[in-house]
Amino acid sequence: MIEIQDVHKQFVAQSGGSLFKRGTRRIVHAVQGVSLAAANGRITGLLGANGAGKTTTLRMLAGLLPPDAGHITVDGIAVKEDALKALGRMGILGDAHGLYPRLSARENIVYFGRLQGMSPEAANARAEELARLLEMQSILDRRADGFSQGERMKTALARALVHDPANIVLDEPTNGLDVLATRALREALRWLKSPAGGGKCIVFSTHIMQEVEQLCDEVVVVSHGRSVARGSVPELLAQAGETRFEDAFVKLAFPEEVAA
Repeated sequence: MIEIQDVHKQFVAQSGGSLFKRGTRRIVHAVQGVSLAAANGRITGLLGANGAGKTTTLRMLAGLLPPDAGHITVDGIAVKEDALKALGRMGILGDAHGLYPRLSARENIVYFGRLQGMSPEAANARAEELARLLEMQSILDRRADGFSQGERMKTALARALVHDPANIVLDEPTNGLDVLATRALREALRWLKSPAGGGKCIVFSTHIMQEVEQLCDEVVVVSHGRSVARGSVPELLAQAGETRFEDAFVKLAFPEEVAA
Protein backbone atom coordinates (compact mmCIF):
# COMPACT_ATOMS: atom_id res chain seq x y z
CA MET A 1 0.00 0.00 0.00
CA ILE A 2 1.16 3.50 -0.84
CA GLU A 3 0.05 6.55 1.14
CA ILE A 4 0.83 10.14 0.21
CA GLN A 5 -0.40 12.65 2.76
CA ASP A 6 -0.64 16.36 1.89
CA VAL A 7 2.76 16.68 0.22
CA HIS A 8 4.16 20.04 -0.90
CA LYS A 9 7.15 20.94 -3.07
CA GLN A 10 8.40 24.29 -4.32
CA PHE A 11 11.37 25.29 -6.45
CA VAL A 12 13.29 28.51 -7.01
CA ALA A 13 13.36 29.46 -10.70
CA GLN A 14 15.69 32.12 -12.07
CA SER A 15 15.35 33.82 -15.45
CA GLY A 16 16.75 36.76 -17.39
CA GLY A 17 20.22 36.69 -15.86
CA SER A 18 23.59 37.40 -17.48
CA LEU A 19 27.25 37.36 -16.60
CA PHE A 20 26.99 40.85 -15.09
CA LYS A 21 23.42 40.98 -13.91
CA ARG A 22 21.53 38.68 -11.61
CA GLY A 23 18.31 37.26 -13.03
CA THR A 24 14.84 37.42 -11.54
CA ARG A 25 14.11 34.78 -8.94
CA ARG A 26 10.63 33.42 -8.36
CA ILE A 27 9.09 30.62 -6.36
CA VAL A 28 7.34 27.86 -8.31
CA HIS A 29 4.81 25.90 -6.25
CA ALA A 30 4.91 22.59 -8.12
CA VAL A 31 2.91 20.62 -5.55
CA GLN A 32 0.67 22.33 -3.00
CA GLY A 33 -1.18 19.53 -1.26
CA VAL A 34 -1.51 16.15 -2.99
CA SER A 35 -2.89 13.17 -1.09
CA LEU A 36 -3.38 9.60 -2.26
CA ALA A 37 -4.12 6.23 -0.66
CA ALA A 38 -3.46 3.32 -3.02
CA ALA A 39 -4.54 -0.10 -1.78
CA ASN A 40 -3.22 -3.53 -2.70
CA GLY A 41 -5.02 -5.31 -5.52
CA ARG A 42 -6.18 -2.04 -7.05
CA ILE A 43 -5.08 0.38 -9.75
CA THR A 44 -4.99 4.00 -8.62
CA GLY A 45 -4.70 6.71 -11.26
CA LEU A 46 -3.17 10.13 -10.74
CA LEU A 47 -5.01 12.15 -13.40
CA GLY A 48 -4.13 15.69 -14.36
CA ALA A 49 -3.15 17.97 -17.22
CA ASN A 50 0.52 18.43 -18.11
CA GLY A 51 2.16 20.54 -15.40
CA ALA A 52 -0.39 19.61 -12.75
CA GLY A 53 2.28 18.20 -10.40
CA LYS A 54 1.95 14.47 -11.12
CA THR A 55 5.58 13.74 -11.99
CA THR A 56 6.92 15.83 -9.09
CA THR A 57 4.66 13.88 -6.72
CA LEU A 58 5.92 10.54 -8.06
CA ARG A 59 9.53 11.72 -7.81
CA MET A 60 8.94 12.44 -4.14
CA LEU A 61 7.42 8.97 -3.78
CA ALA A 62 10.55 7.50 -5.37
CA GLY A 63 12.79 9.40 -2.96
CA LEU A 64 14.34 11.51 -5.72
CA LEU A 65 13.01 14.75 -4.22
CA PRO A 66 12.40 15.47 -0.54
CA PRO A 67 8.95 16.95 0.15
CA ASP A 68 8.89 20.35 1.81
CA ALA A 69 5.90 19.17 3.85
CA GLY A 70 3.74 16.10 4.11
CA HIS A 71 4.40 12.40 4.58
CA ILE A 72 4.86 9.42 2.22
CA THR A 73 4.85 5.74 3.23
CA VAL A 74 5.21 2.50 1.28
CA ASP A 75 3.85 -0.53 3.13
CA GLY A 76 4.25 1.49 6.33
CA ILE A 77 7.86 2.48 5.57
CA ALA A 78 8.46 6.24 5.62
CA VAL A 79 10.26 7.23 2.41
CA LYS A 80 11.95 10.20 4.06
CA GLU A 81 13.41 8.09 6.88
CA ASP A 82 14.34 4.92 4.93
CA ALA A 83 14.25 5.57 1.20
CA LEU A 84 16.25 2.45 0.24
CA LYS A 85 13.94 0.11 2.14
CA ALA A 86 10.88 1.80 0.64
CA LEU A 87 12.38 1.59 -2.86
CA GLY A 88 12.92 -2.13 -2.37
CA ARG A 89 9.13 -2.45 -2.05
CA MET A 90 8.49 -0.65 -5.35
CA GLY A 91 9.00 -1.17 -9.06
CA ILE A 92 9.21 2.24 -10.72
CA LEU A 93 8.83 3.05 -14.40
CA GLY A 94 9.66 6.72 -14.79
CA ASP A 95 9.23 9.08 -17.70
CA ALA A 96 12.79 8.33 -18.92
CA HIS A 97 13.21 4.63 -19.59
CA GLY A 98 17.03 4.77 -19.74
CA LEU A 99 17.84 1.32 -21.15
CA TYR A 100 21.45 0.36 -21.79
CA PRO A 101 21.45 0.22 -25.62
CA ARG A 102 24.43 -2.15 -25.94
CA LEU A 103 22.74 -4.76 -23.73
CA SER A 104 19.97 -7.10 -24.76
CA ALA A 105 16.56 -6.88 -23.14
CA ARG A 106 17.45 -9.93 -21.03
CA GLU A 107 20.75 -8.39 -19.92
CA ASN A 108 19.02 -5.13 -18.96
CA ILE A 109 16.51 -7.06 -16.84
CA VAL A 110 19.05 -9.41 -15.23
CA TYR A 111 21.40 -6.51 -14.43
CA PHE A 112 18.69 -4.75 -12.44
CA GLY A 113 17.80 -8.03 -10.75
CA ARG A 114 21.40 -8.34 -9.61
CA LEU A 115 21.27 -4.76 -8.26
CA GLN A 116 18.24 -5.89 -6.21
CA GLY A 117 20.30 -8.72 -4.68
CA MET A 118 19.00 -11.55 -6.86
CA SER A 119 21.23 -14.41 -7.97
CA PRO A 120 22.01 -14.65 -11.70
CA GLU A 121 19.87 -17.78 -11.95
CA ALA A 122 16.88 -16.22 -10.20
CA ALA A 123 17.12 -12.99 -12.24
CA ASN A 124 17.32 -14.93 -15.50
CA ALA A 125 14.33 -17.10 -14.57
CA ARG A 126 12.38 -13.97 -13.70
CA ALA A 127 13.33 -12.41 -17.05
CA GLU A 128 11.87 -15.44 -18.83
CA GLU A 129 8.68 -15.21 -16.75
CA LEU A 130 8.25 -11.50 -17.47
CA ALA A 131 8.93 -12.01 -21.17
CA ARG A 132 5.95 -14.36 -21.30
CA LEU A 133 3.75 -11.98 -19.32
CA LEU A 134 4.62 -8.96 -21.48
CA GLU A 135 4.74 -10.89 -24.77
CA MET A 136 8.37 -9.95 -25.43
CA GLN A 137 9.98 -13.35 -26.06
CA SER A 138 10.95 -12.29 -29.59
CA ILE A 139 13.07 -9.38 -28.35
CA LEU A 140 14.46 -10.88 -25.15
CA ASP A 141 17.90 -11.56 -26.64
CA ARG A 142 18.04 -8.60 -29.00
CA ARG A 143 20.13 -5.54 -28.22
CA ALA A 144 18.02 -2.62 -26.95
CA ASP A 145 19.61 -0.30 -29.50
CA GLY A 146 16.99 0.11 -32.22
CA PHE A 147 13.99 -0.99 -30.13
CA SER A 148 10.64 0.61 -30.92
CA GLN A 149 8.96 2.70 -28.23
CA GLY A 150 6.71 -0.24 -27.34
CA GLU A 151 9.66 -2.63 -27.07
CA ARG A 152 11.52 -0.15 -24.89
CA MET A 153 8.49 0.22 -22.62
CA LYS A 154 8.10 -3.54 -22.22
CA THR A 155 11.79 -3.95 -21.37
CA ALA A 156 11.74 -1.04 -18.92
CA LEU A 157 8.61 -2.42 -17.24
CA ALA A 158 10.13 -5.90 -16.97
CA ARG A 159 13.23 -4.34 -15.44
CA ALA A 160 11.07 -2.54 -12.86
CA LEU A 161 9.25 -5.79 -12.00
CA VAL A 162 12.26 -8.11 -11.87
CA HIS A 163 12.37 -8.25 -8.05
CA ASP A 164 8.60 -8.92 -7.85
CA PRO A 165 7.76 -5.72 -5.92
CA ALA A 166 4.48 -5.40 -4.03
CA ASN A 167 3.97 -1.87 -5.38
CA ILE A 168 4.25 -0.67 -8.99
CA VAL A 169 4.58 3.02 -9.92
CA LEU A 170 4.32 4.19 -13.53
CA ASP A 171 4.63 7.74 -14.83
CA GLU A 172 2.79 8.30 -18.14
CA PRO A 173 3.51 4.70 -19.27
CA THR A 174 1.54 4.83 -22.53
CA ASN A 175 3.24 7.93 -23.96
CA GLY A 176 4.26 7.20 -27.54
CA LEU A 177 2.83 3.68 -27.62
CA ASP A 178 0.78 2.31 -30.47
CA VAL A 179 -2.58 0.61 -29.97
CA LEU A 180 -1.22 -2.94 -29.66
CA ALA A 181 1.49 -1.97 -27.15
CA THR A 182 -1.06 -0.02 -25.09
CA ARG A 183 -3.42 -3.01 -25.06
CA ALA A 184 -0.59 -5.33 -23.96
CA LEU A 185 0.38 -3.00 -21.12
CA ARG A 186 -3.26 -2.67 -20.03
CA GLU A 187 -3.72 -6.45 -19.87
CA ALA A 188 -0.44 -6.88 -17.96
CA LEU A 189 -1.52 -4.33 -15.33
CA ARG A 190 -4.92 -5.99 -14.92
CA TRP A 191 -3.21 -9.33 -14.34
CA LEU A 192 -0.69 -7.89 -11.88
CA LYS A 193 -3.44 -6.40 -9.70
CA SER A 194 -5.37 -9.69 -9.67
CA PRO A 195 -4.84 -12.39 -7.00
CA ALA A 196 -3.13 -14.57 -9.65
CA GLY A 197 -0.66 -11.75 -10.36
CA GLY A 198 0.09 -11.12 -6.70
CA GLY A 199 -2.54 -8.49 -5.90
CA LYS A 200 -0.12 -5.64 -6.58
CA CYS A 201 -0.72 -2.05 -5.58
CA ILE A 202 -0.44 -0.09 -8.84
CA VAL A 203 -0.19 3.69 -9.13
CA PHE A 204 0.15 5.43 -12.46
CA SER A 205 -0.05 9.00 -13.64
CA THR A 206 -1.67 9.98 -16.90
CA HIS A 207 -3.55 12.73 -18.70
CA ILE A 208 -5.40 10.24 -20.93
CA MET A 209 -9.07 9.86 -20.00
CA GLN A 210 -9.49 6.53 -21.79
CA GLU A 211 -6.75 4.87 -19.74
CA VAL A 212 -8.38 5.98 -16.51
CA GLU A 213 -11.85 4.83 -17.54
CA GLN A 214 -10.66 1.39 -18.63
CA LEU A 215 -8.13 0.63 -15.90
CA CYS A 216 -8.57 2.52 -12.66
CA ASP A 217 -10.40 1.37 -9.56
CA GLU A 218 -9.68 4.74 -7.93
CA VAL A 219 -8.79 8.10 -9.45
CA VAL A 220 -7.15 11.12 -7.83
CA VAL A 221 -7.65 14.29 -9.88
CA VAL A 222 -4.74 16.72 -9.61
CA SER A 223 -4.92 20.36 -10.68
CA HIS A 224 -2.47 23.23 -10.08
CA GLY A 225 -0.45 21.05 -7.69
CA ARG A 226 -3.43 20.00 -5.54
CA SER A 227 -5.58 16.88 -5.36
CA VAL A 228 -9.06 18.27 -5.97
CA ALA A 229 -11.20 15.12 -6.19
CA ARG A 230 -10.95 11.37 -5.67
CA GLY A 231 -13.12 8.33 -6.20
CA SER A 232 -14.06 5.73 -8.79
CA VAL A 233 -15.01 6.86 -12.28
CA PRO A 234 -18.76 6.49 -11.53
CA GLU A 235 -18.29 8.41 -8.27
CA LEU A 236 -16.49 11.26 -10.04
CA LEU A 237 -19.18 11.39 -12.72
CA ALA A 238 -21.83 11.67 -10.00
CA GLN A 239 -19.80 14.27 -8.10
CA ALA A 240 -19.52 16.45 -11.21
CA GLY A 241 -23.07 15.78 -12.38
CA GLU A 242 -21.86 14.65 -15.81
CA THR A 243 -22.27 11.58 -18.03
CA ARG A 244 -18.99 11.92 -19.96
CA PHE A 245 -15.78 11.49 -18.00
CA GLU A 246 -13.92 14.16 -19.96
CA ASP A 247 -16.60 16.70 -19.00
CA ALA A 248 -16.43 15.56 -15.38
CA PHE A 249 -12.64 15.96 -15.33
CA VAL A 250 -12.77 19.50 -16.74
CA LYS A 251 -15.42 20.53 -14.22
CA LEU A 252 -13.49 19.06 -11.28
CA ALA A 253 -9.99 20.15 -12.33
CA PHE A 254 -10.78 23.56 -13.81
CA PRO A 255 -13.97 24.92 -12.20
CA GLU A 256 -12.86 28.47 -13.00
CA GLU A 257 -12.86 27.65 -16.72
CA VAL A 258 -16.33 26.14 -16.53
CA ALA A 259 -17.65 29.15 -14.60
CA ALA A 260 -16.21 31.53 -17.20
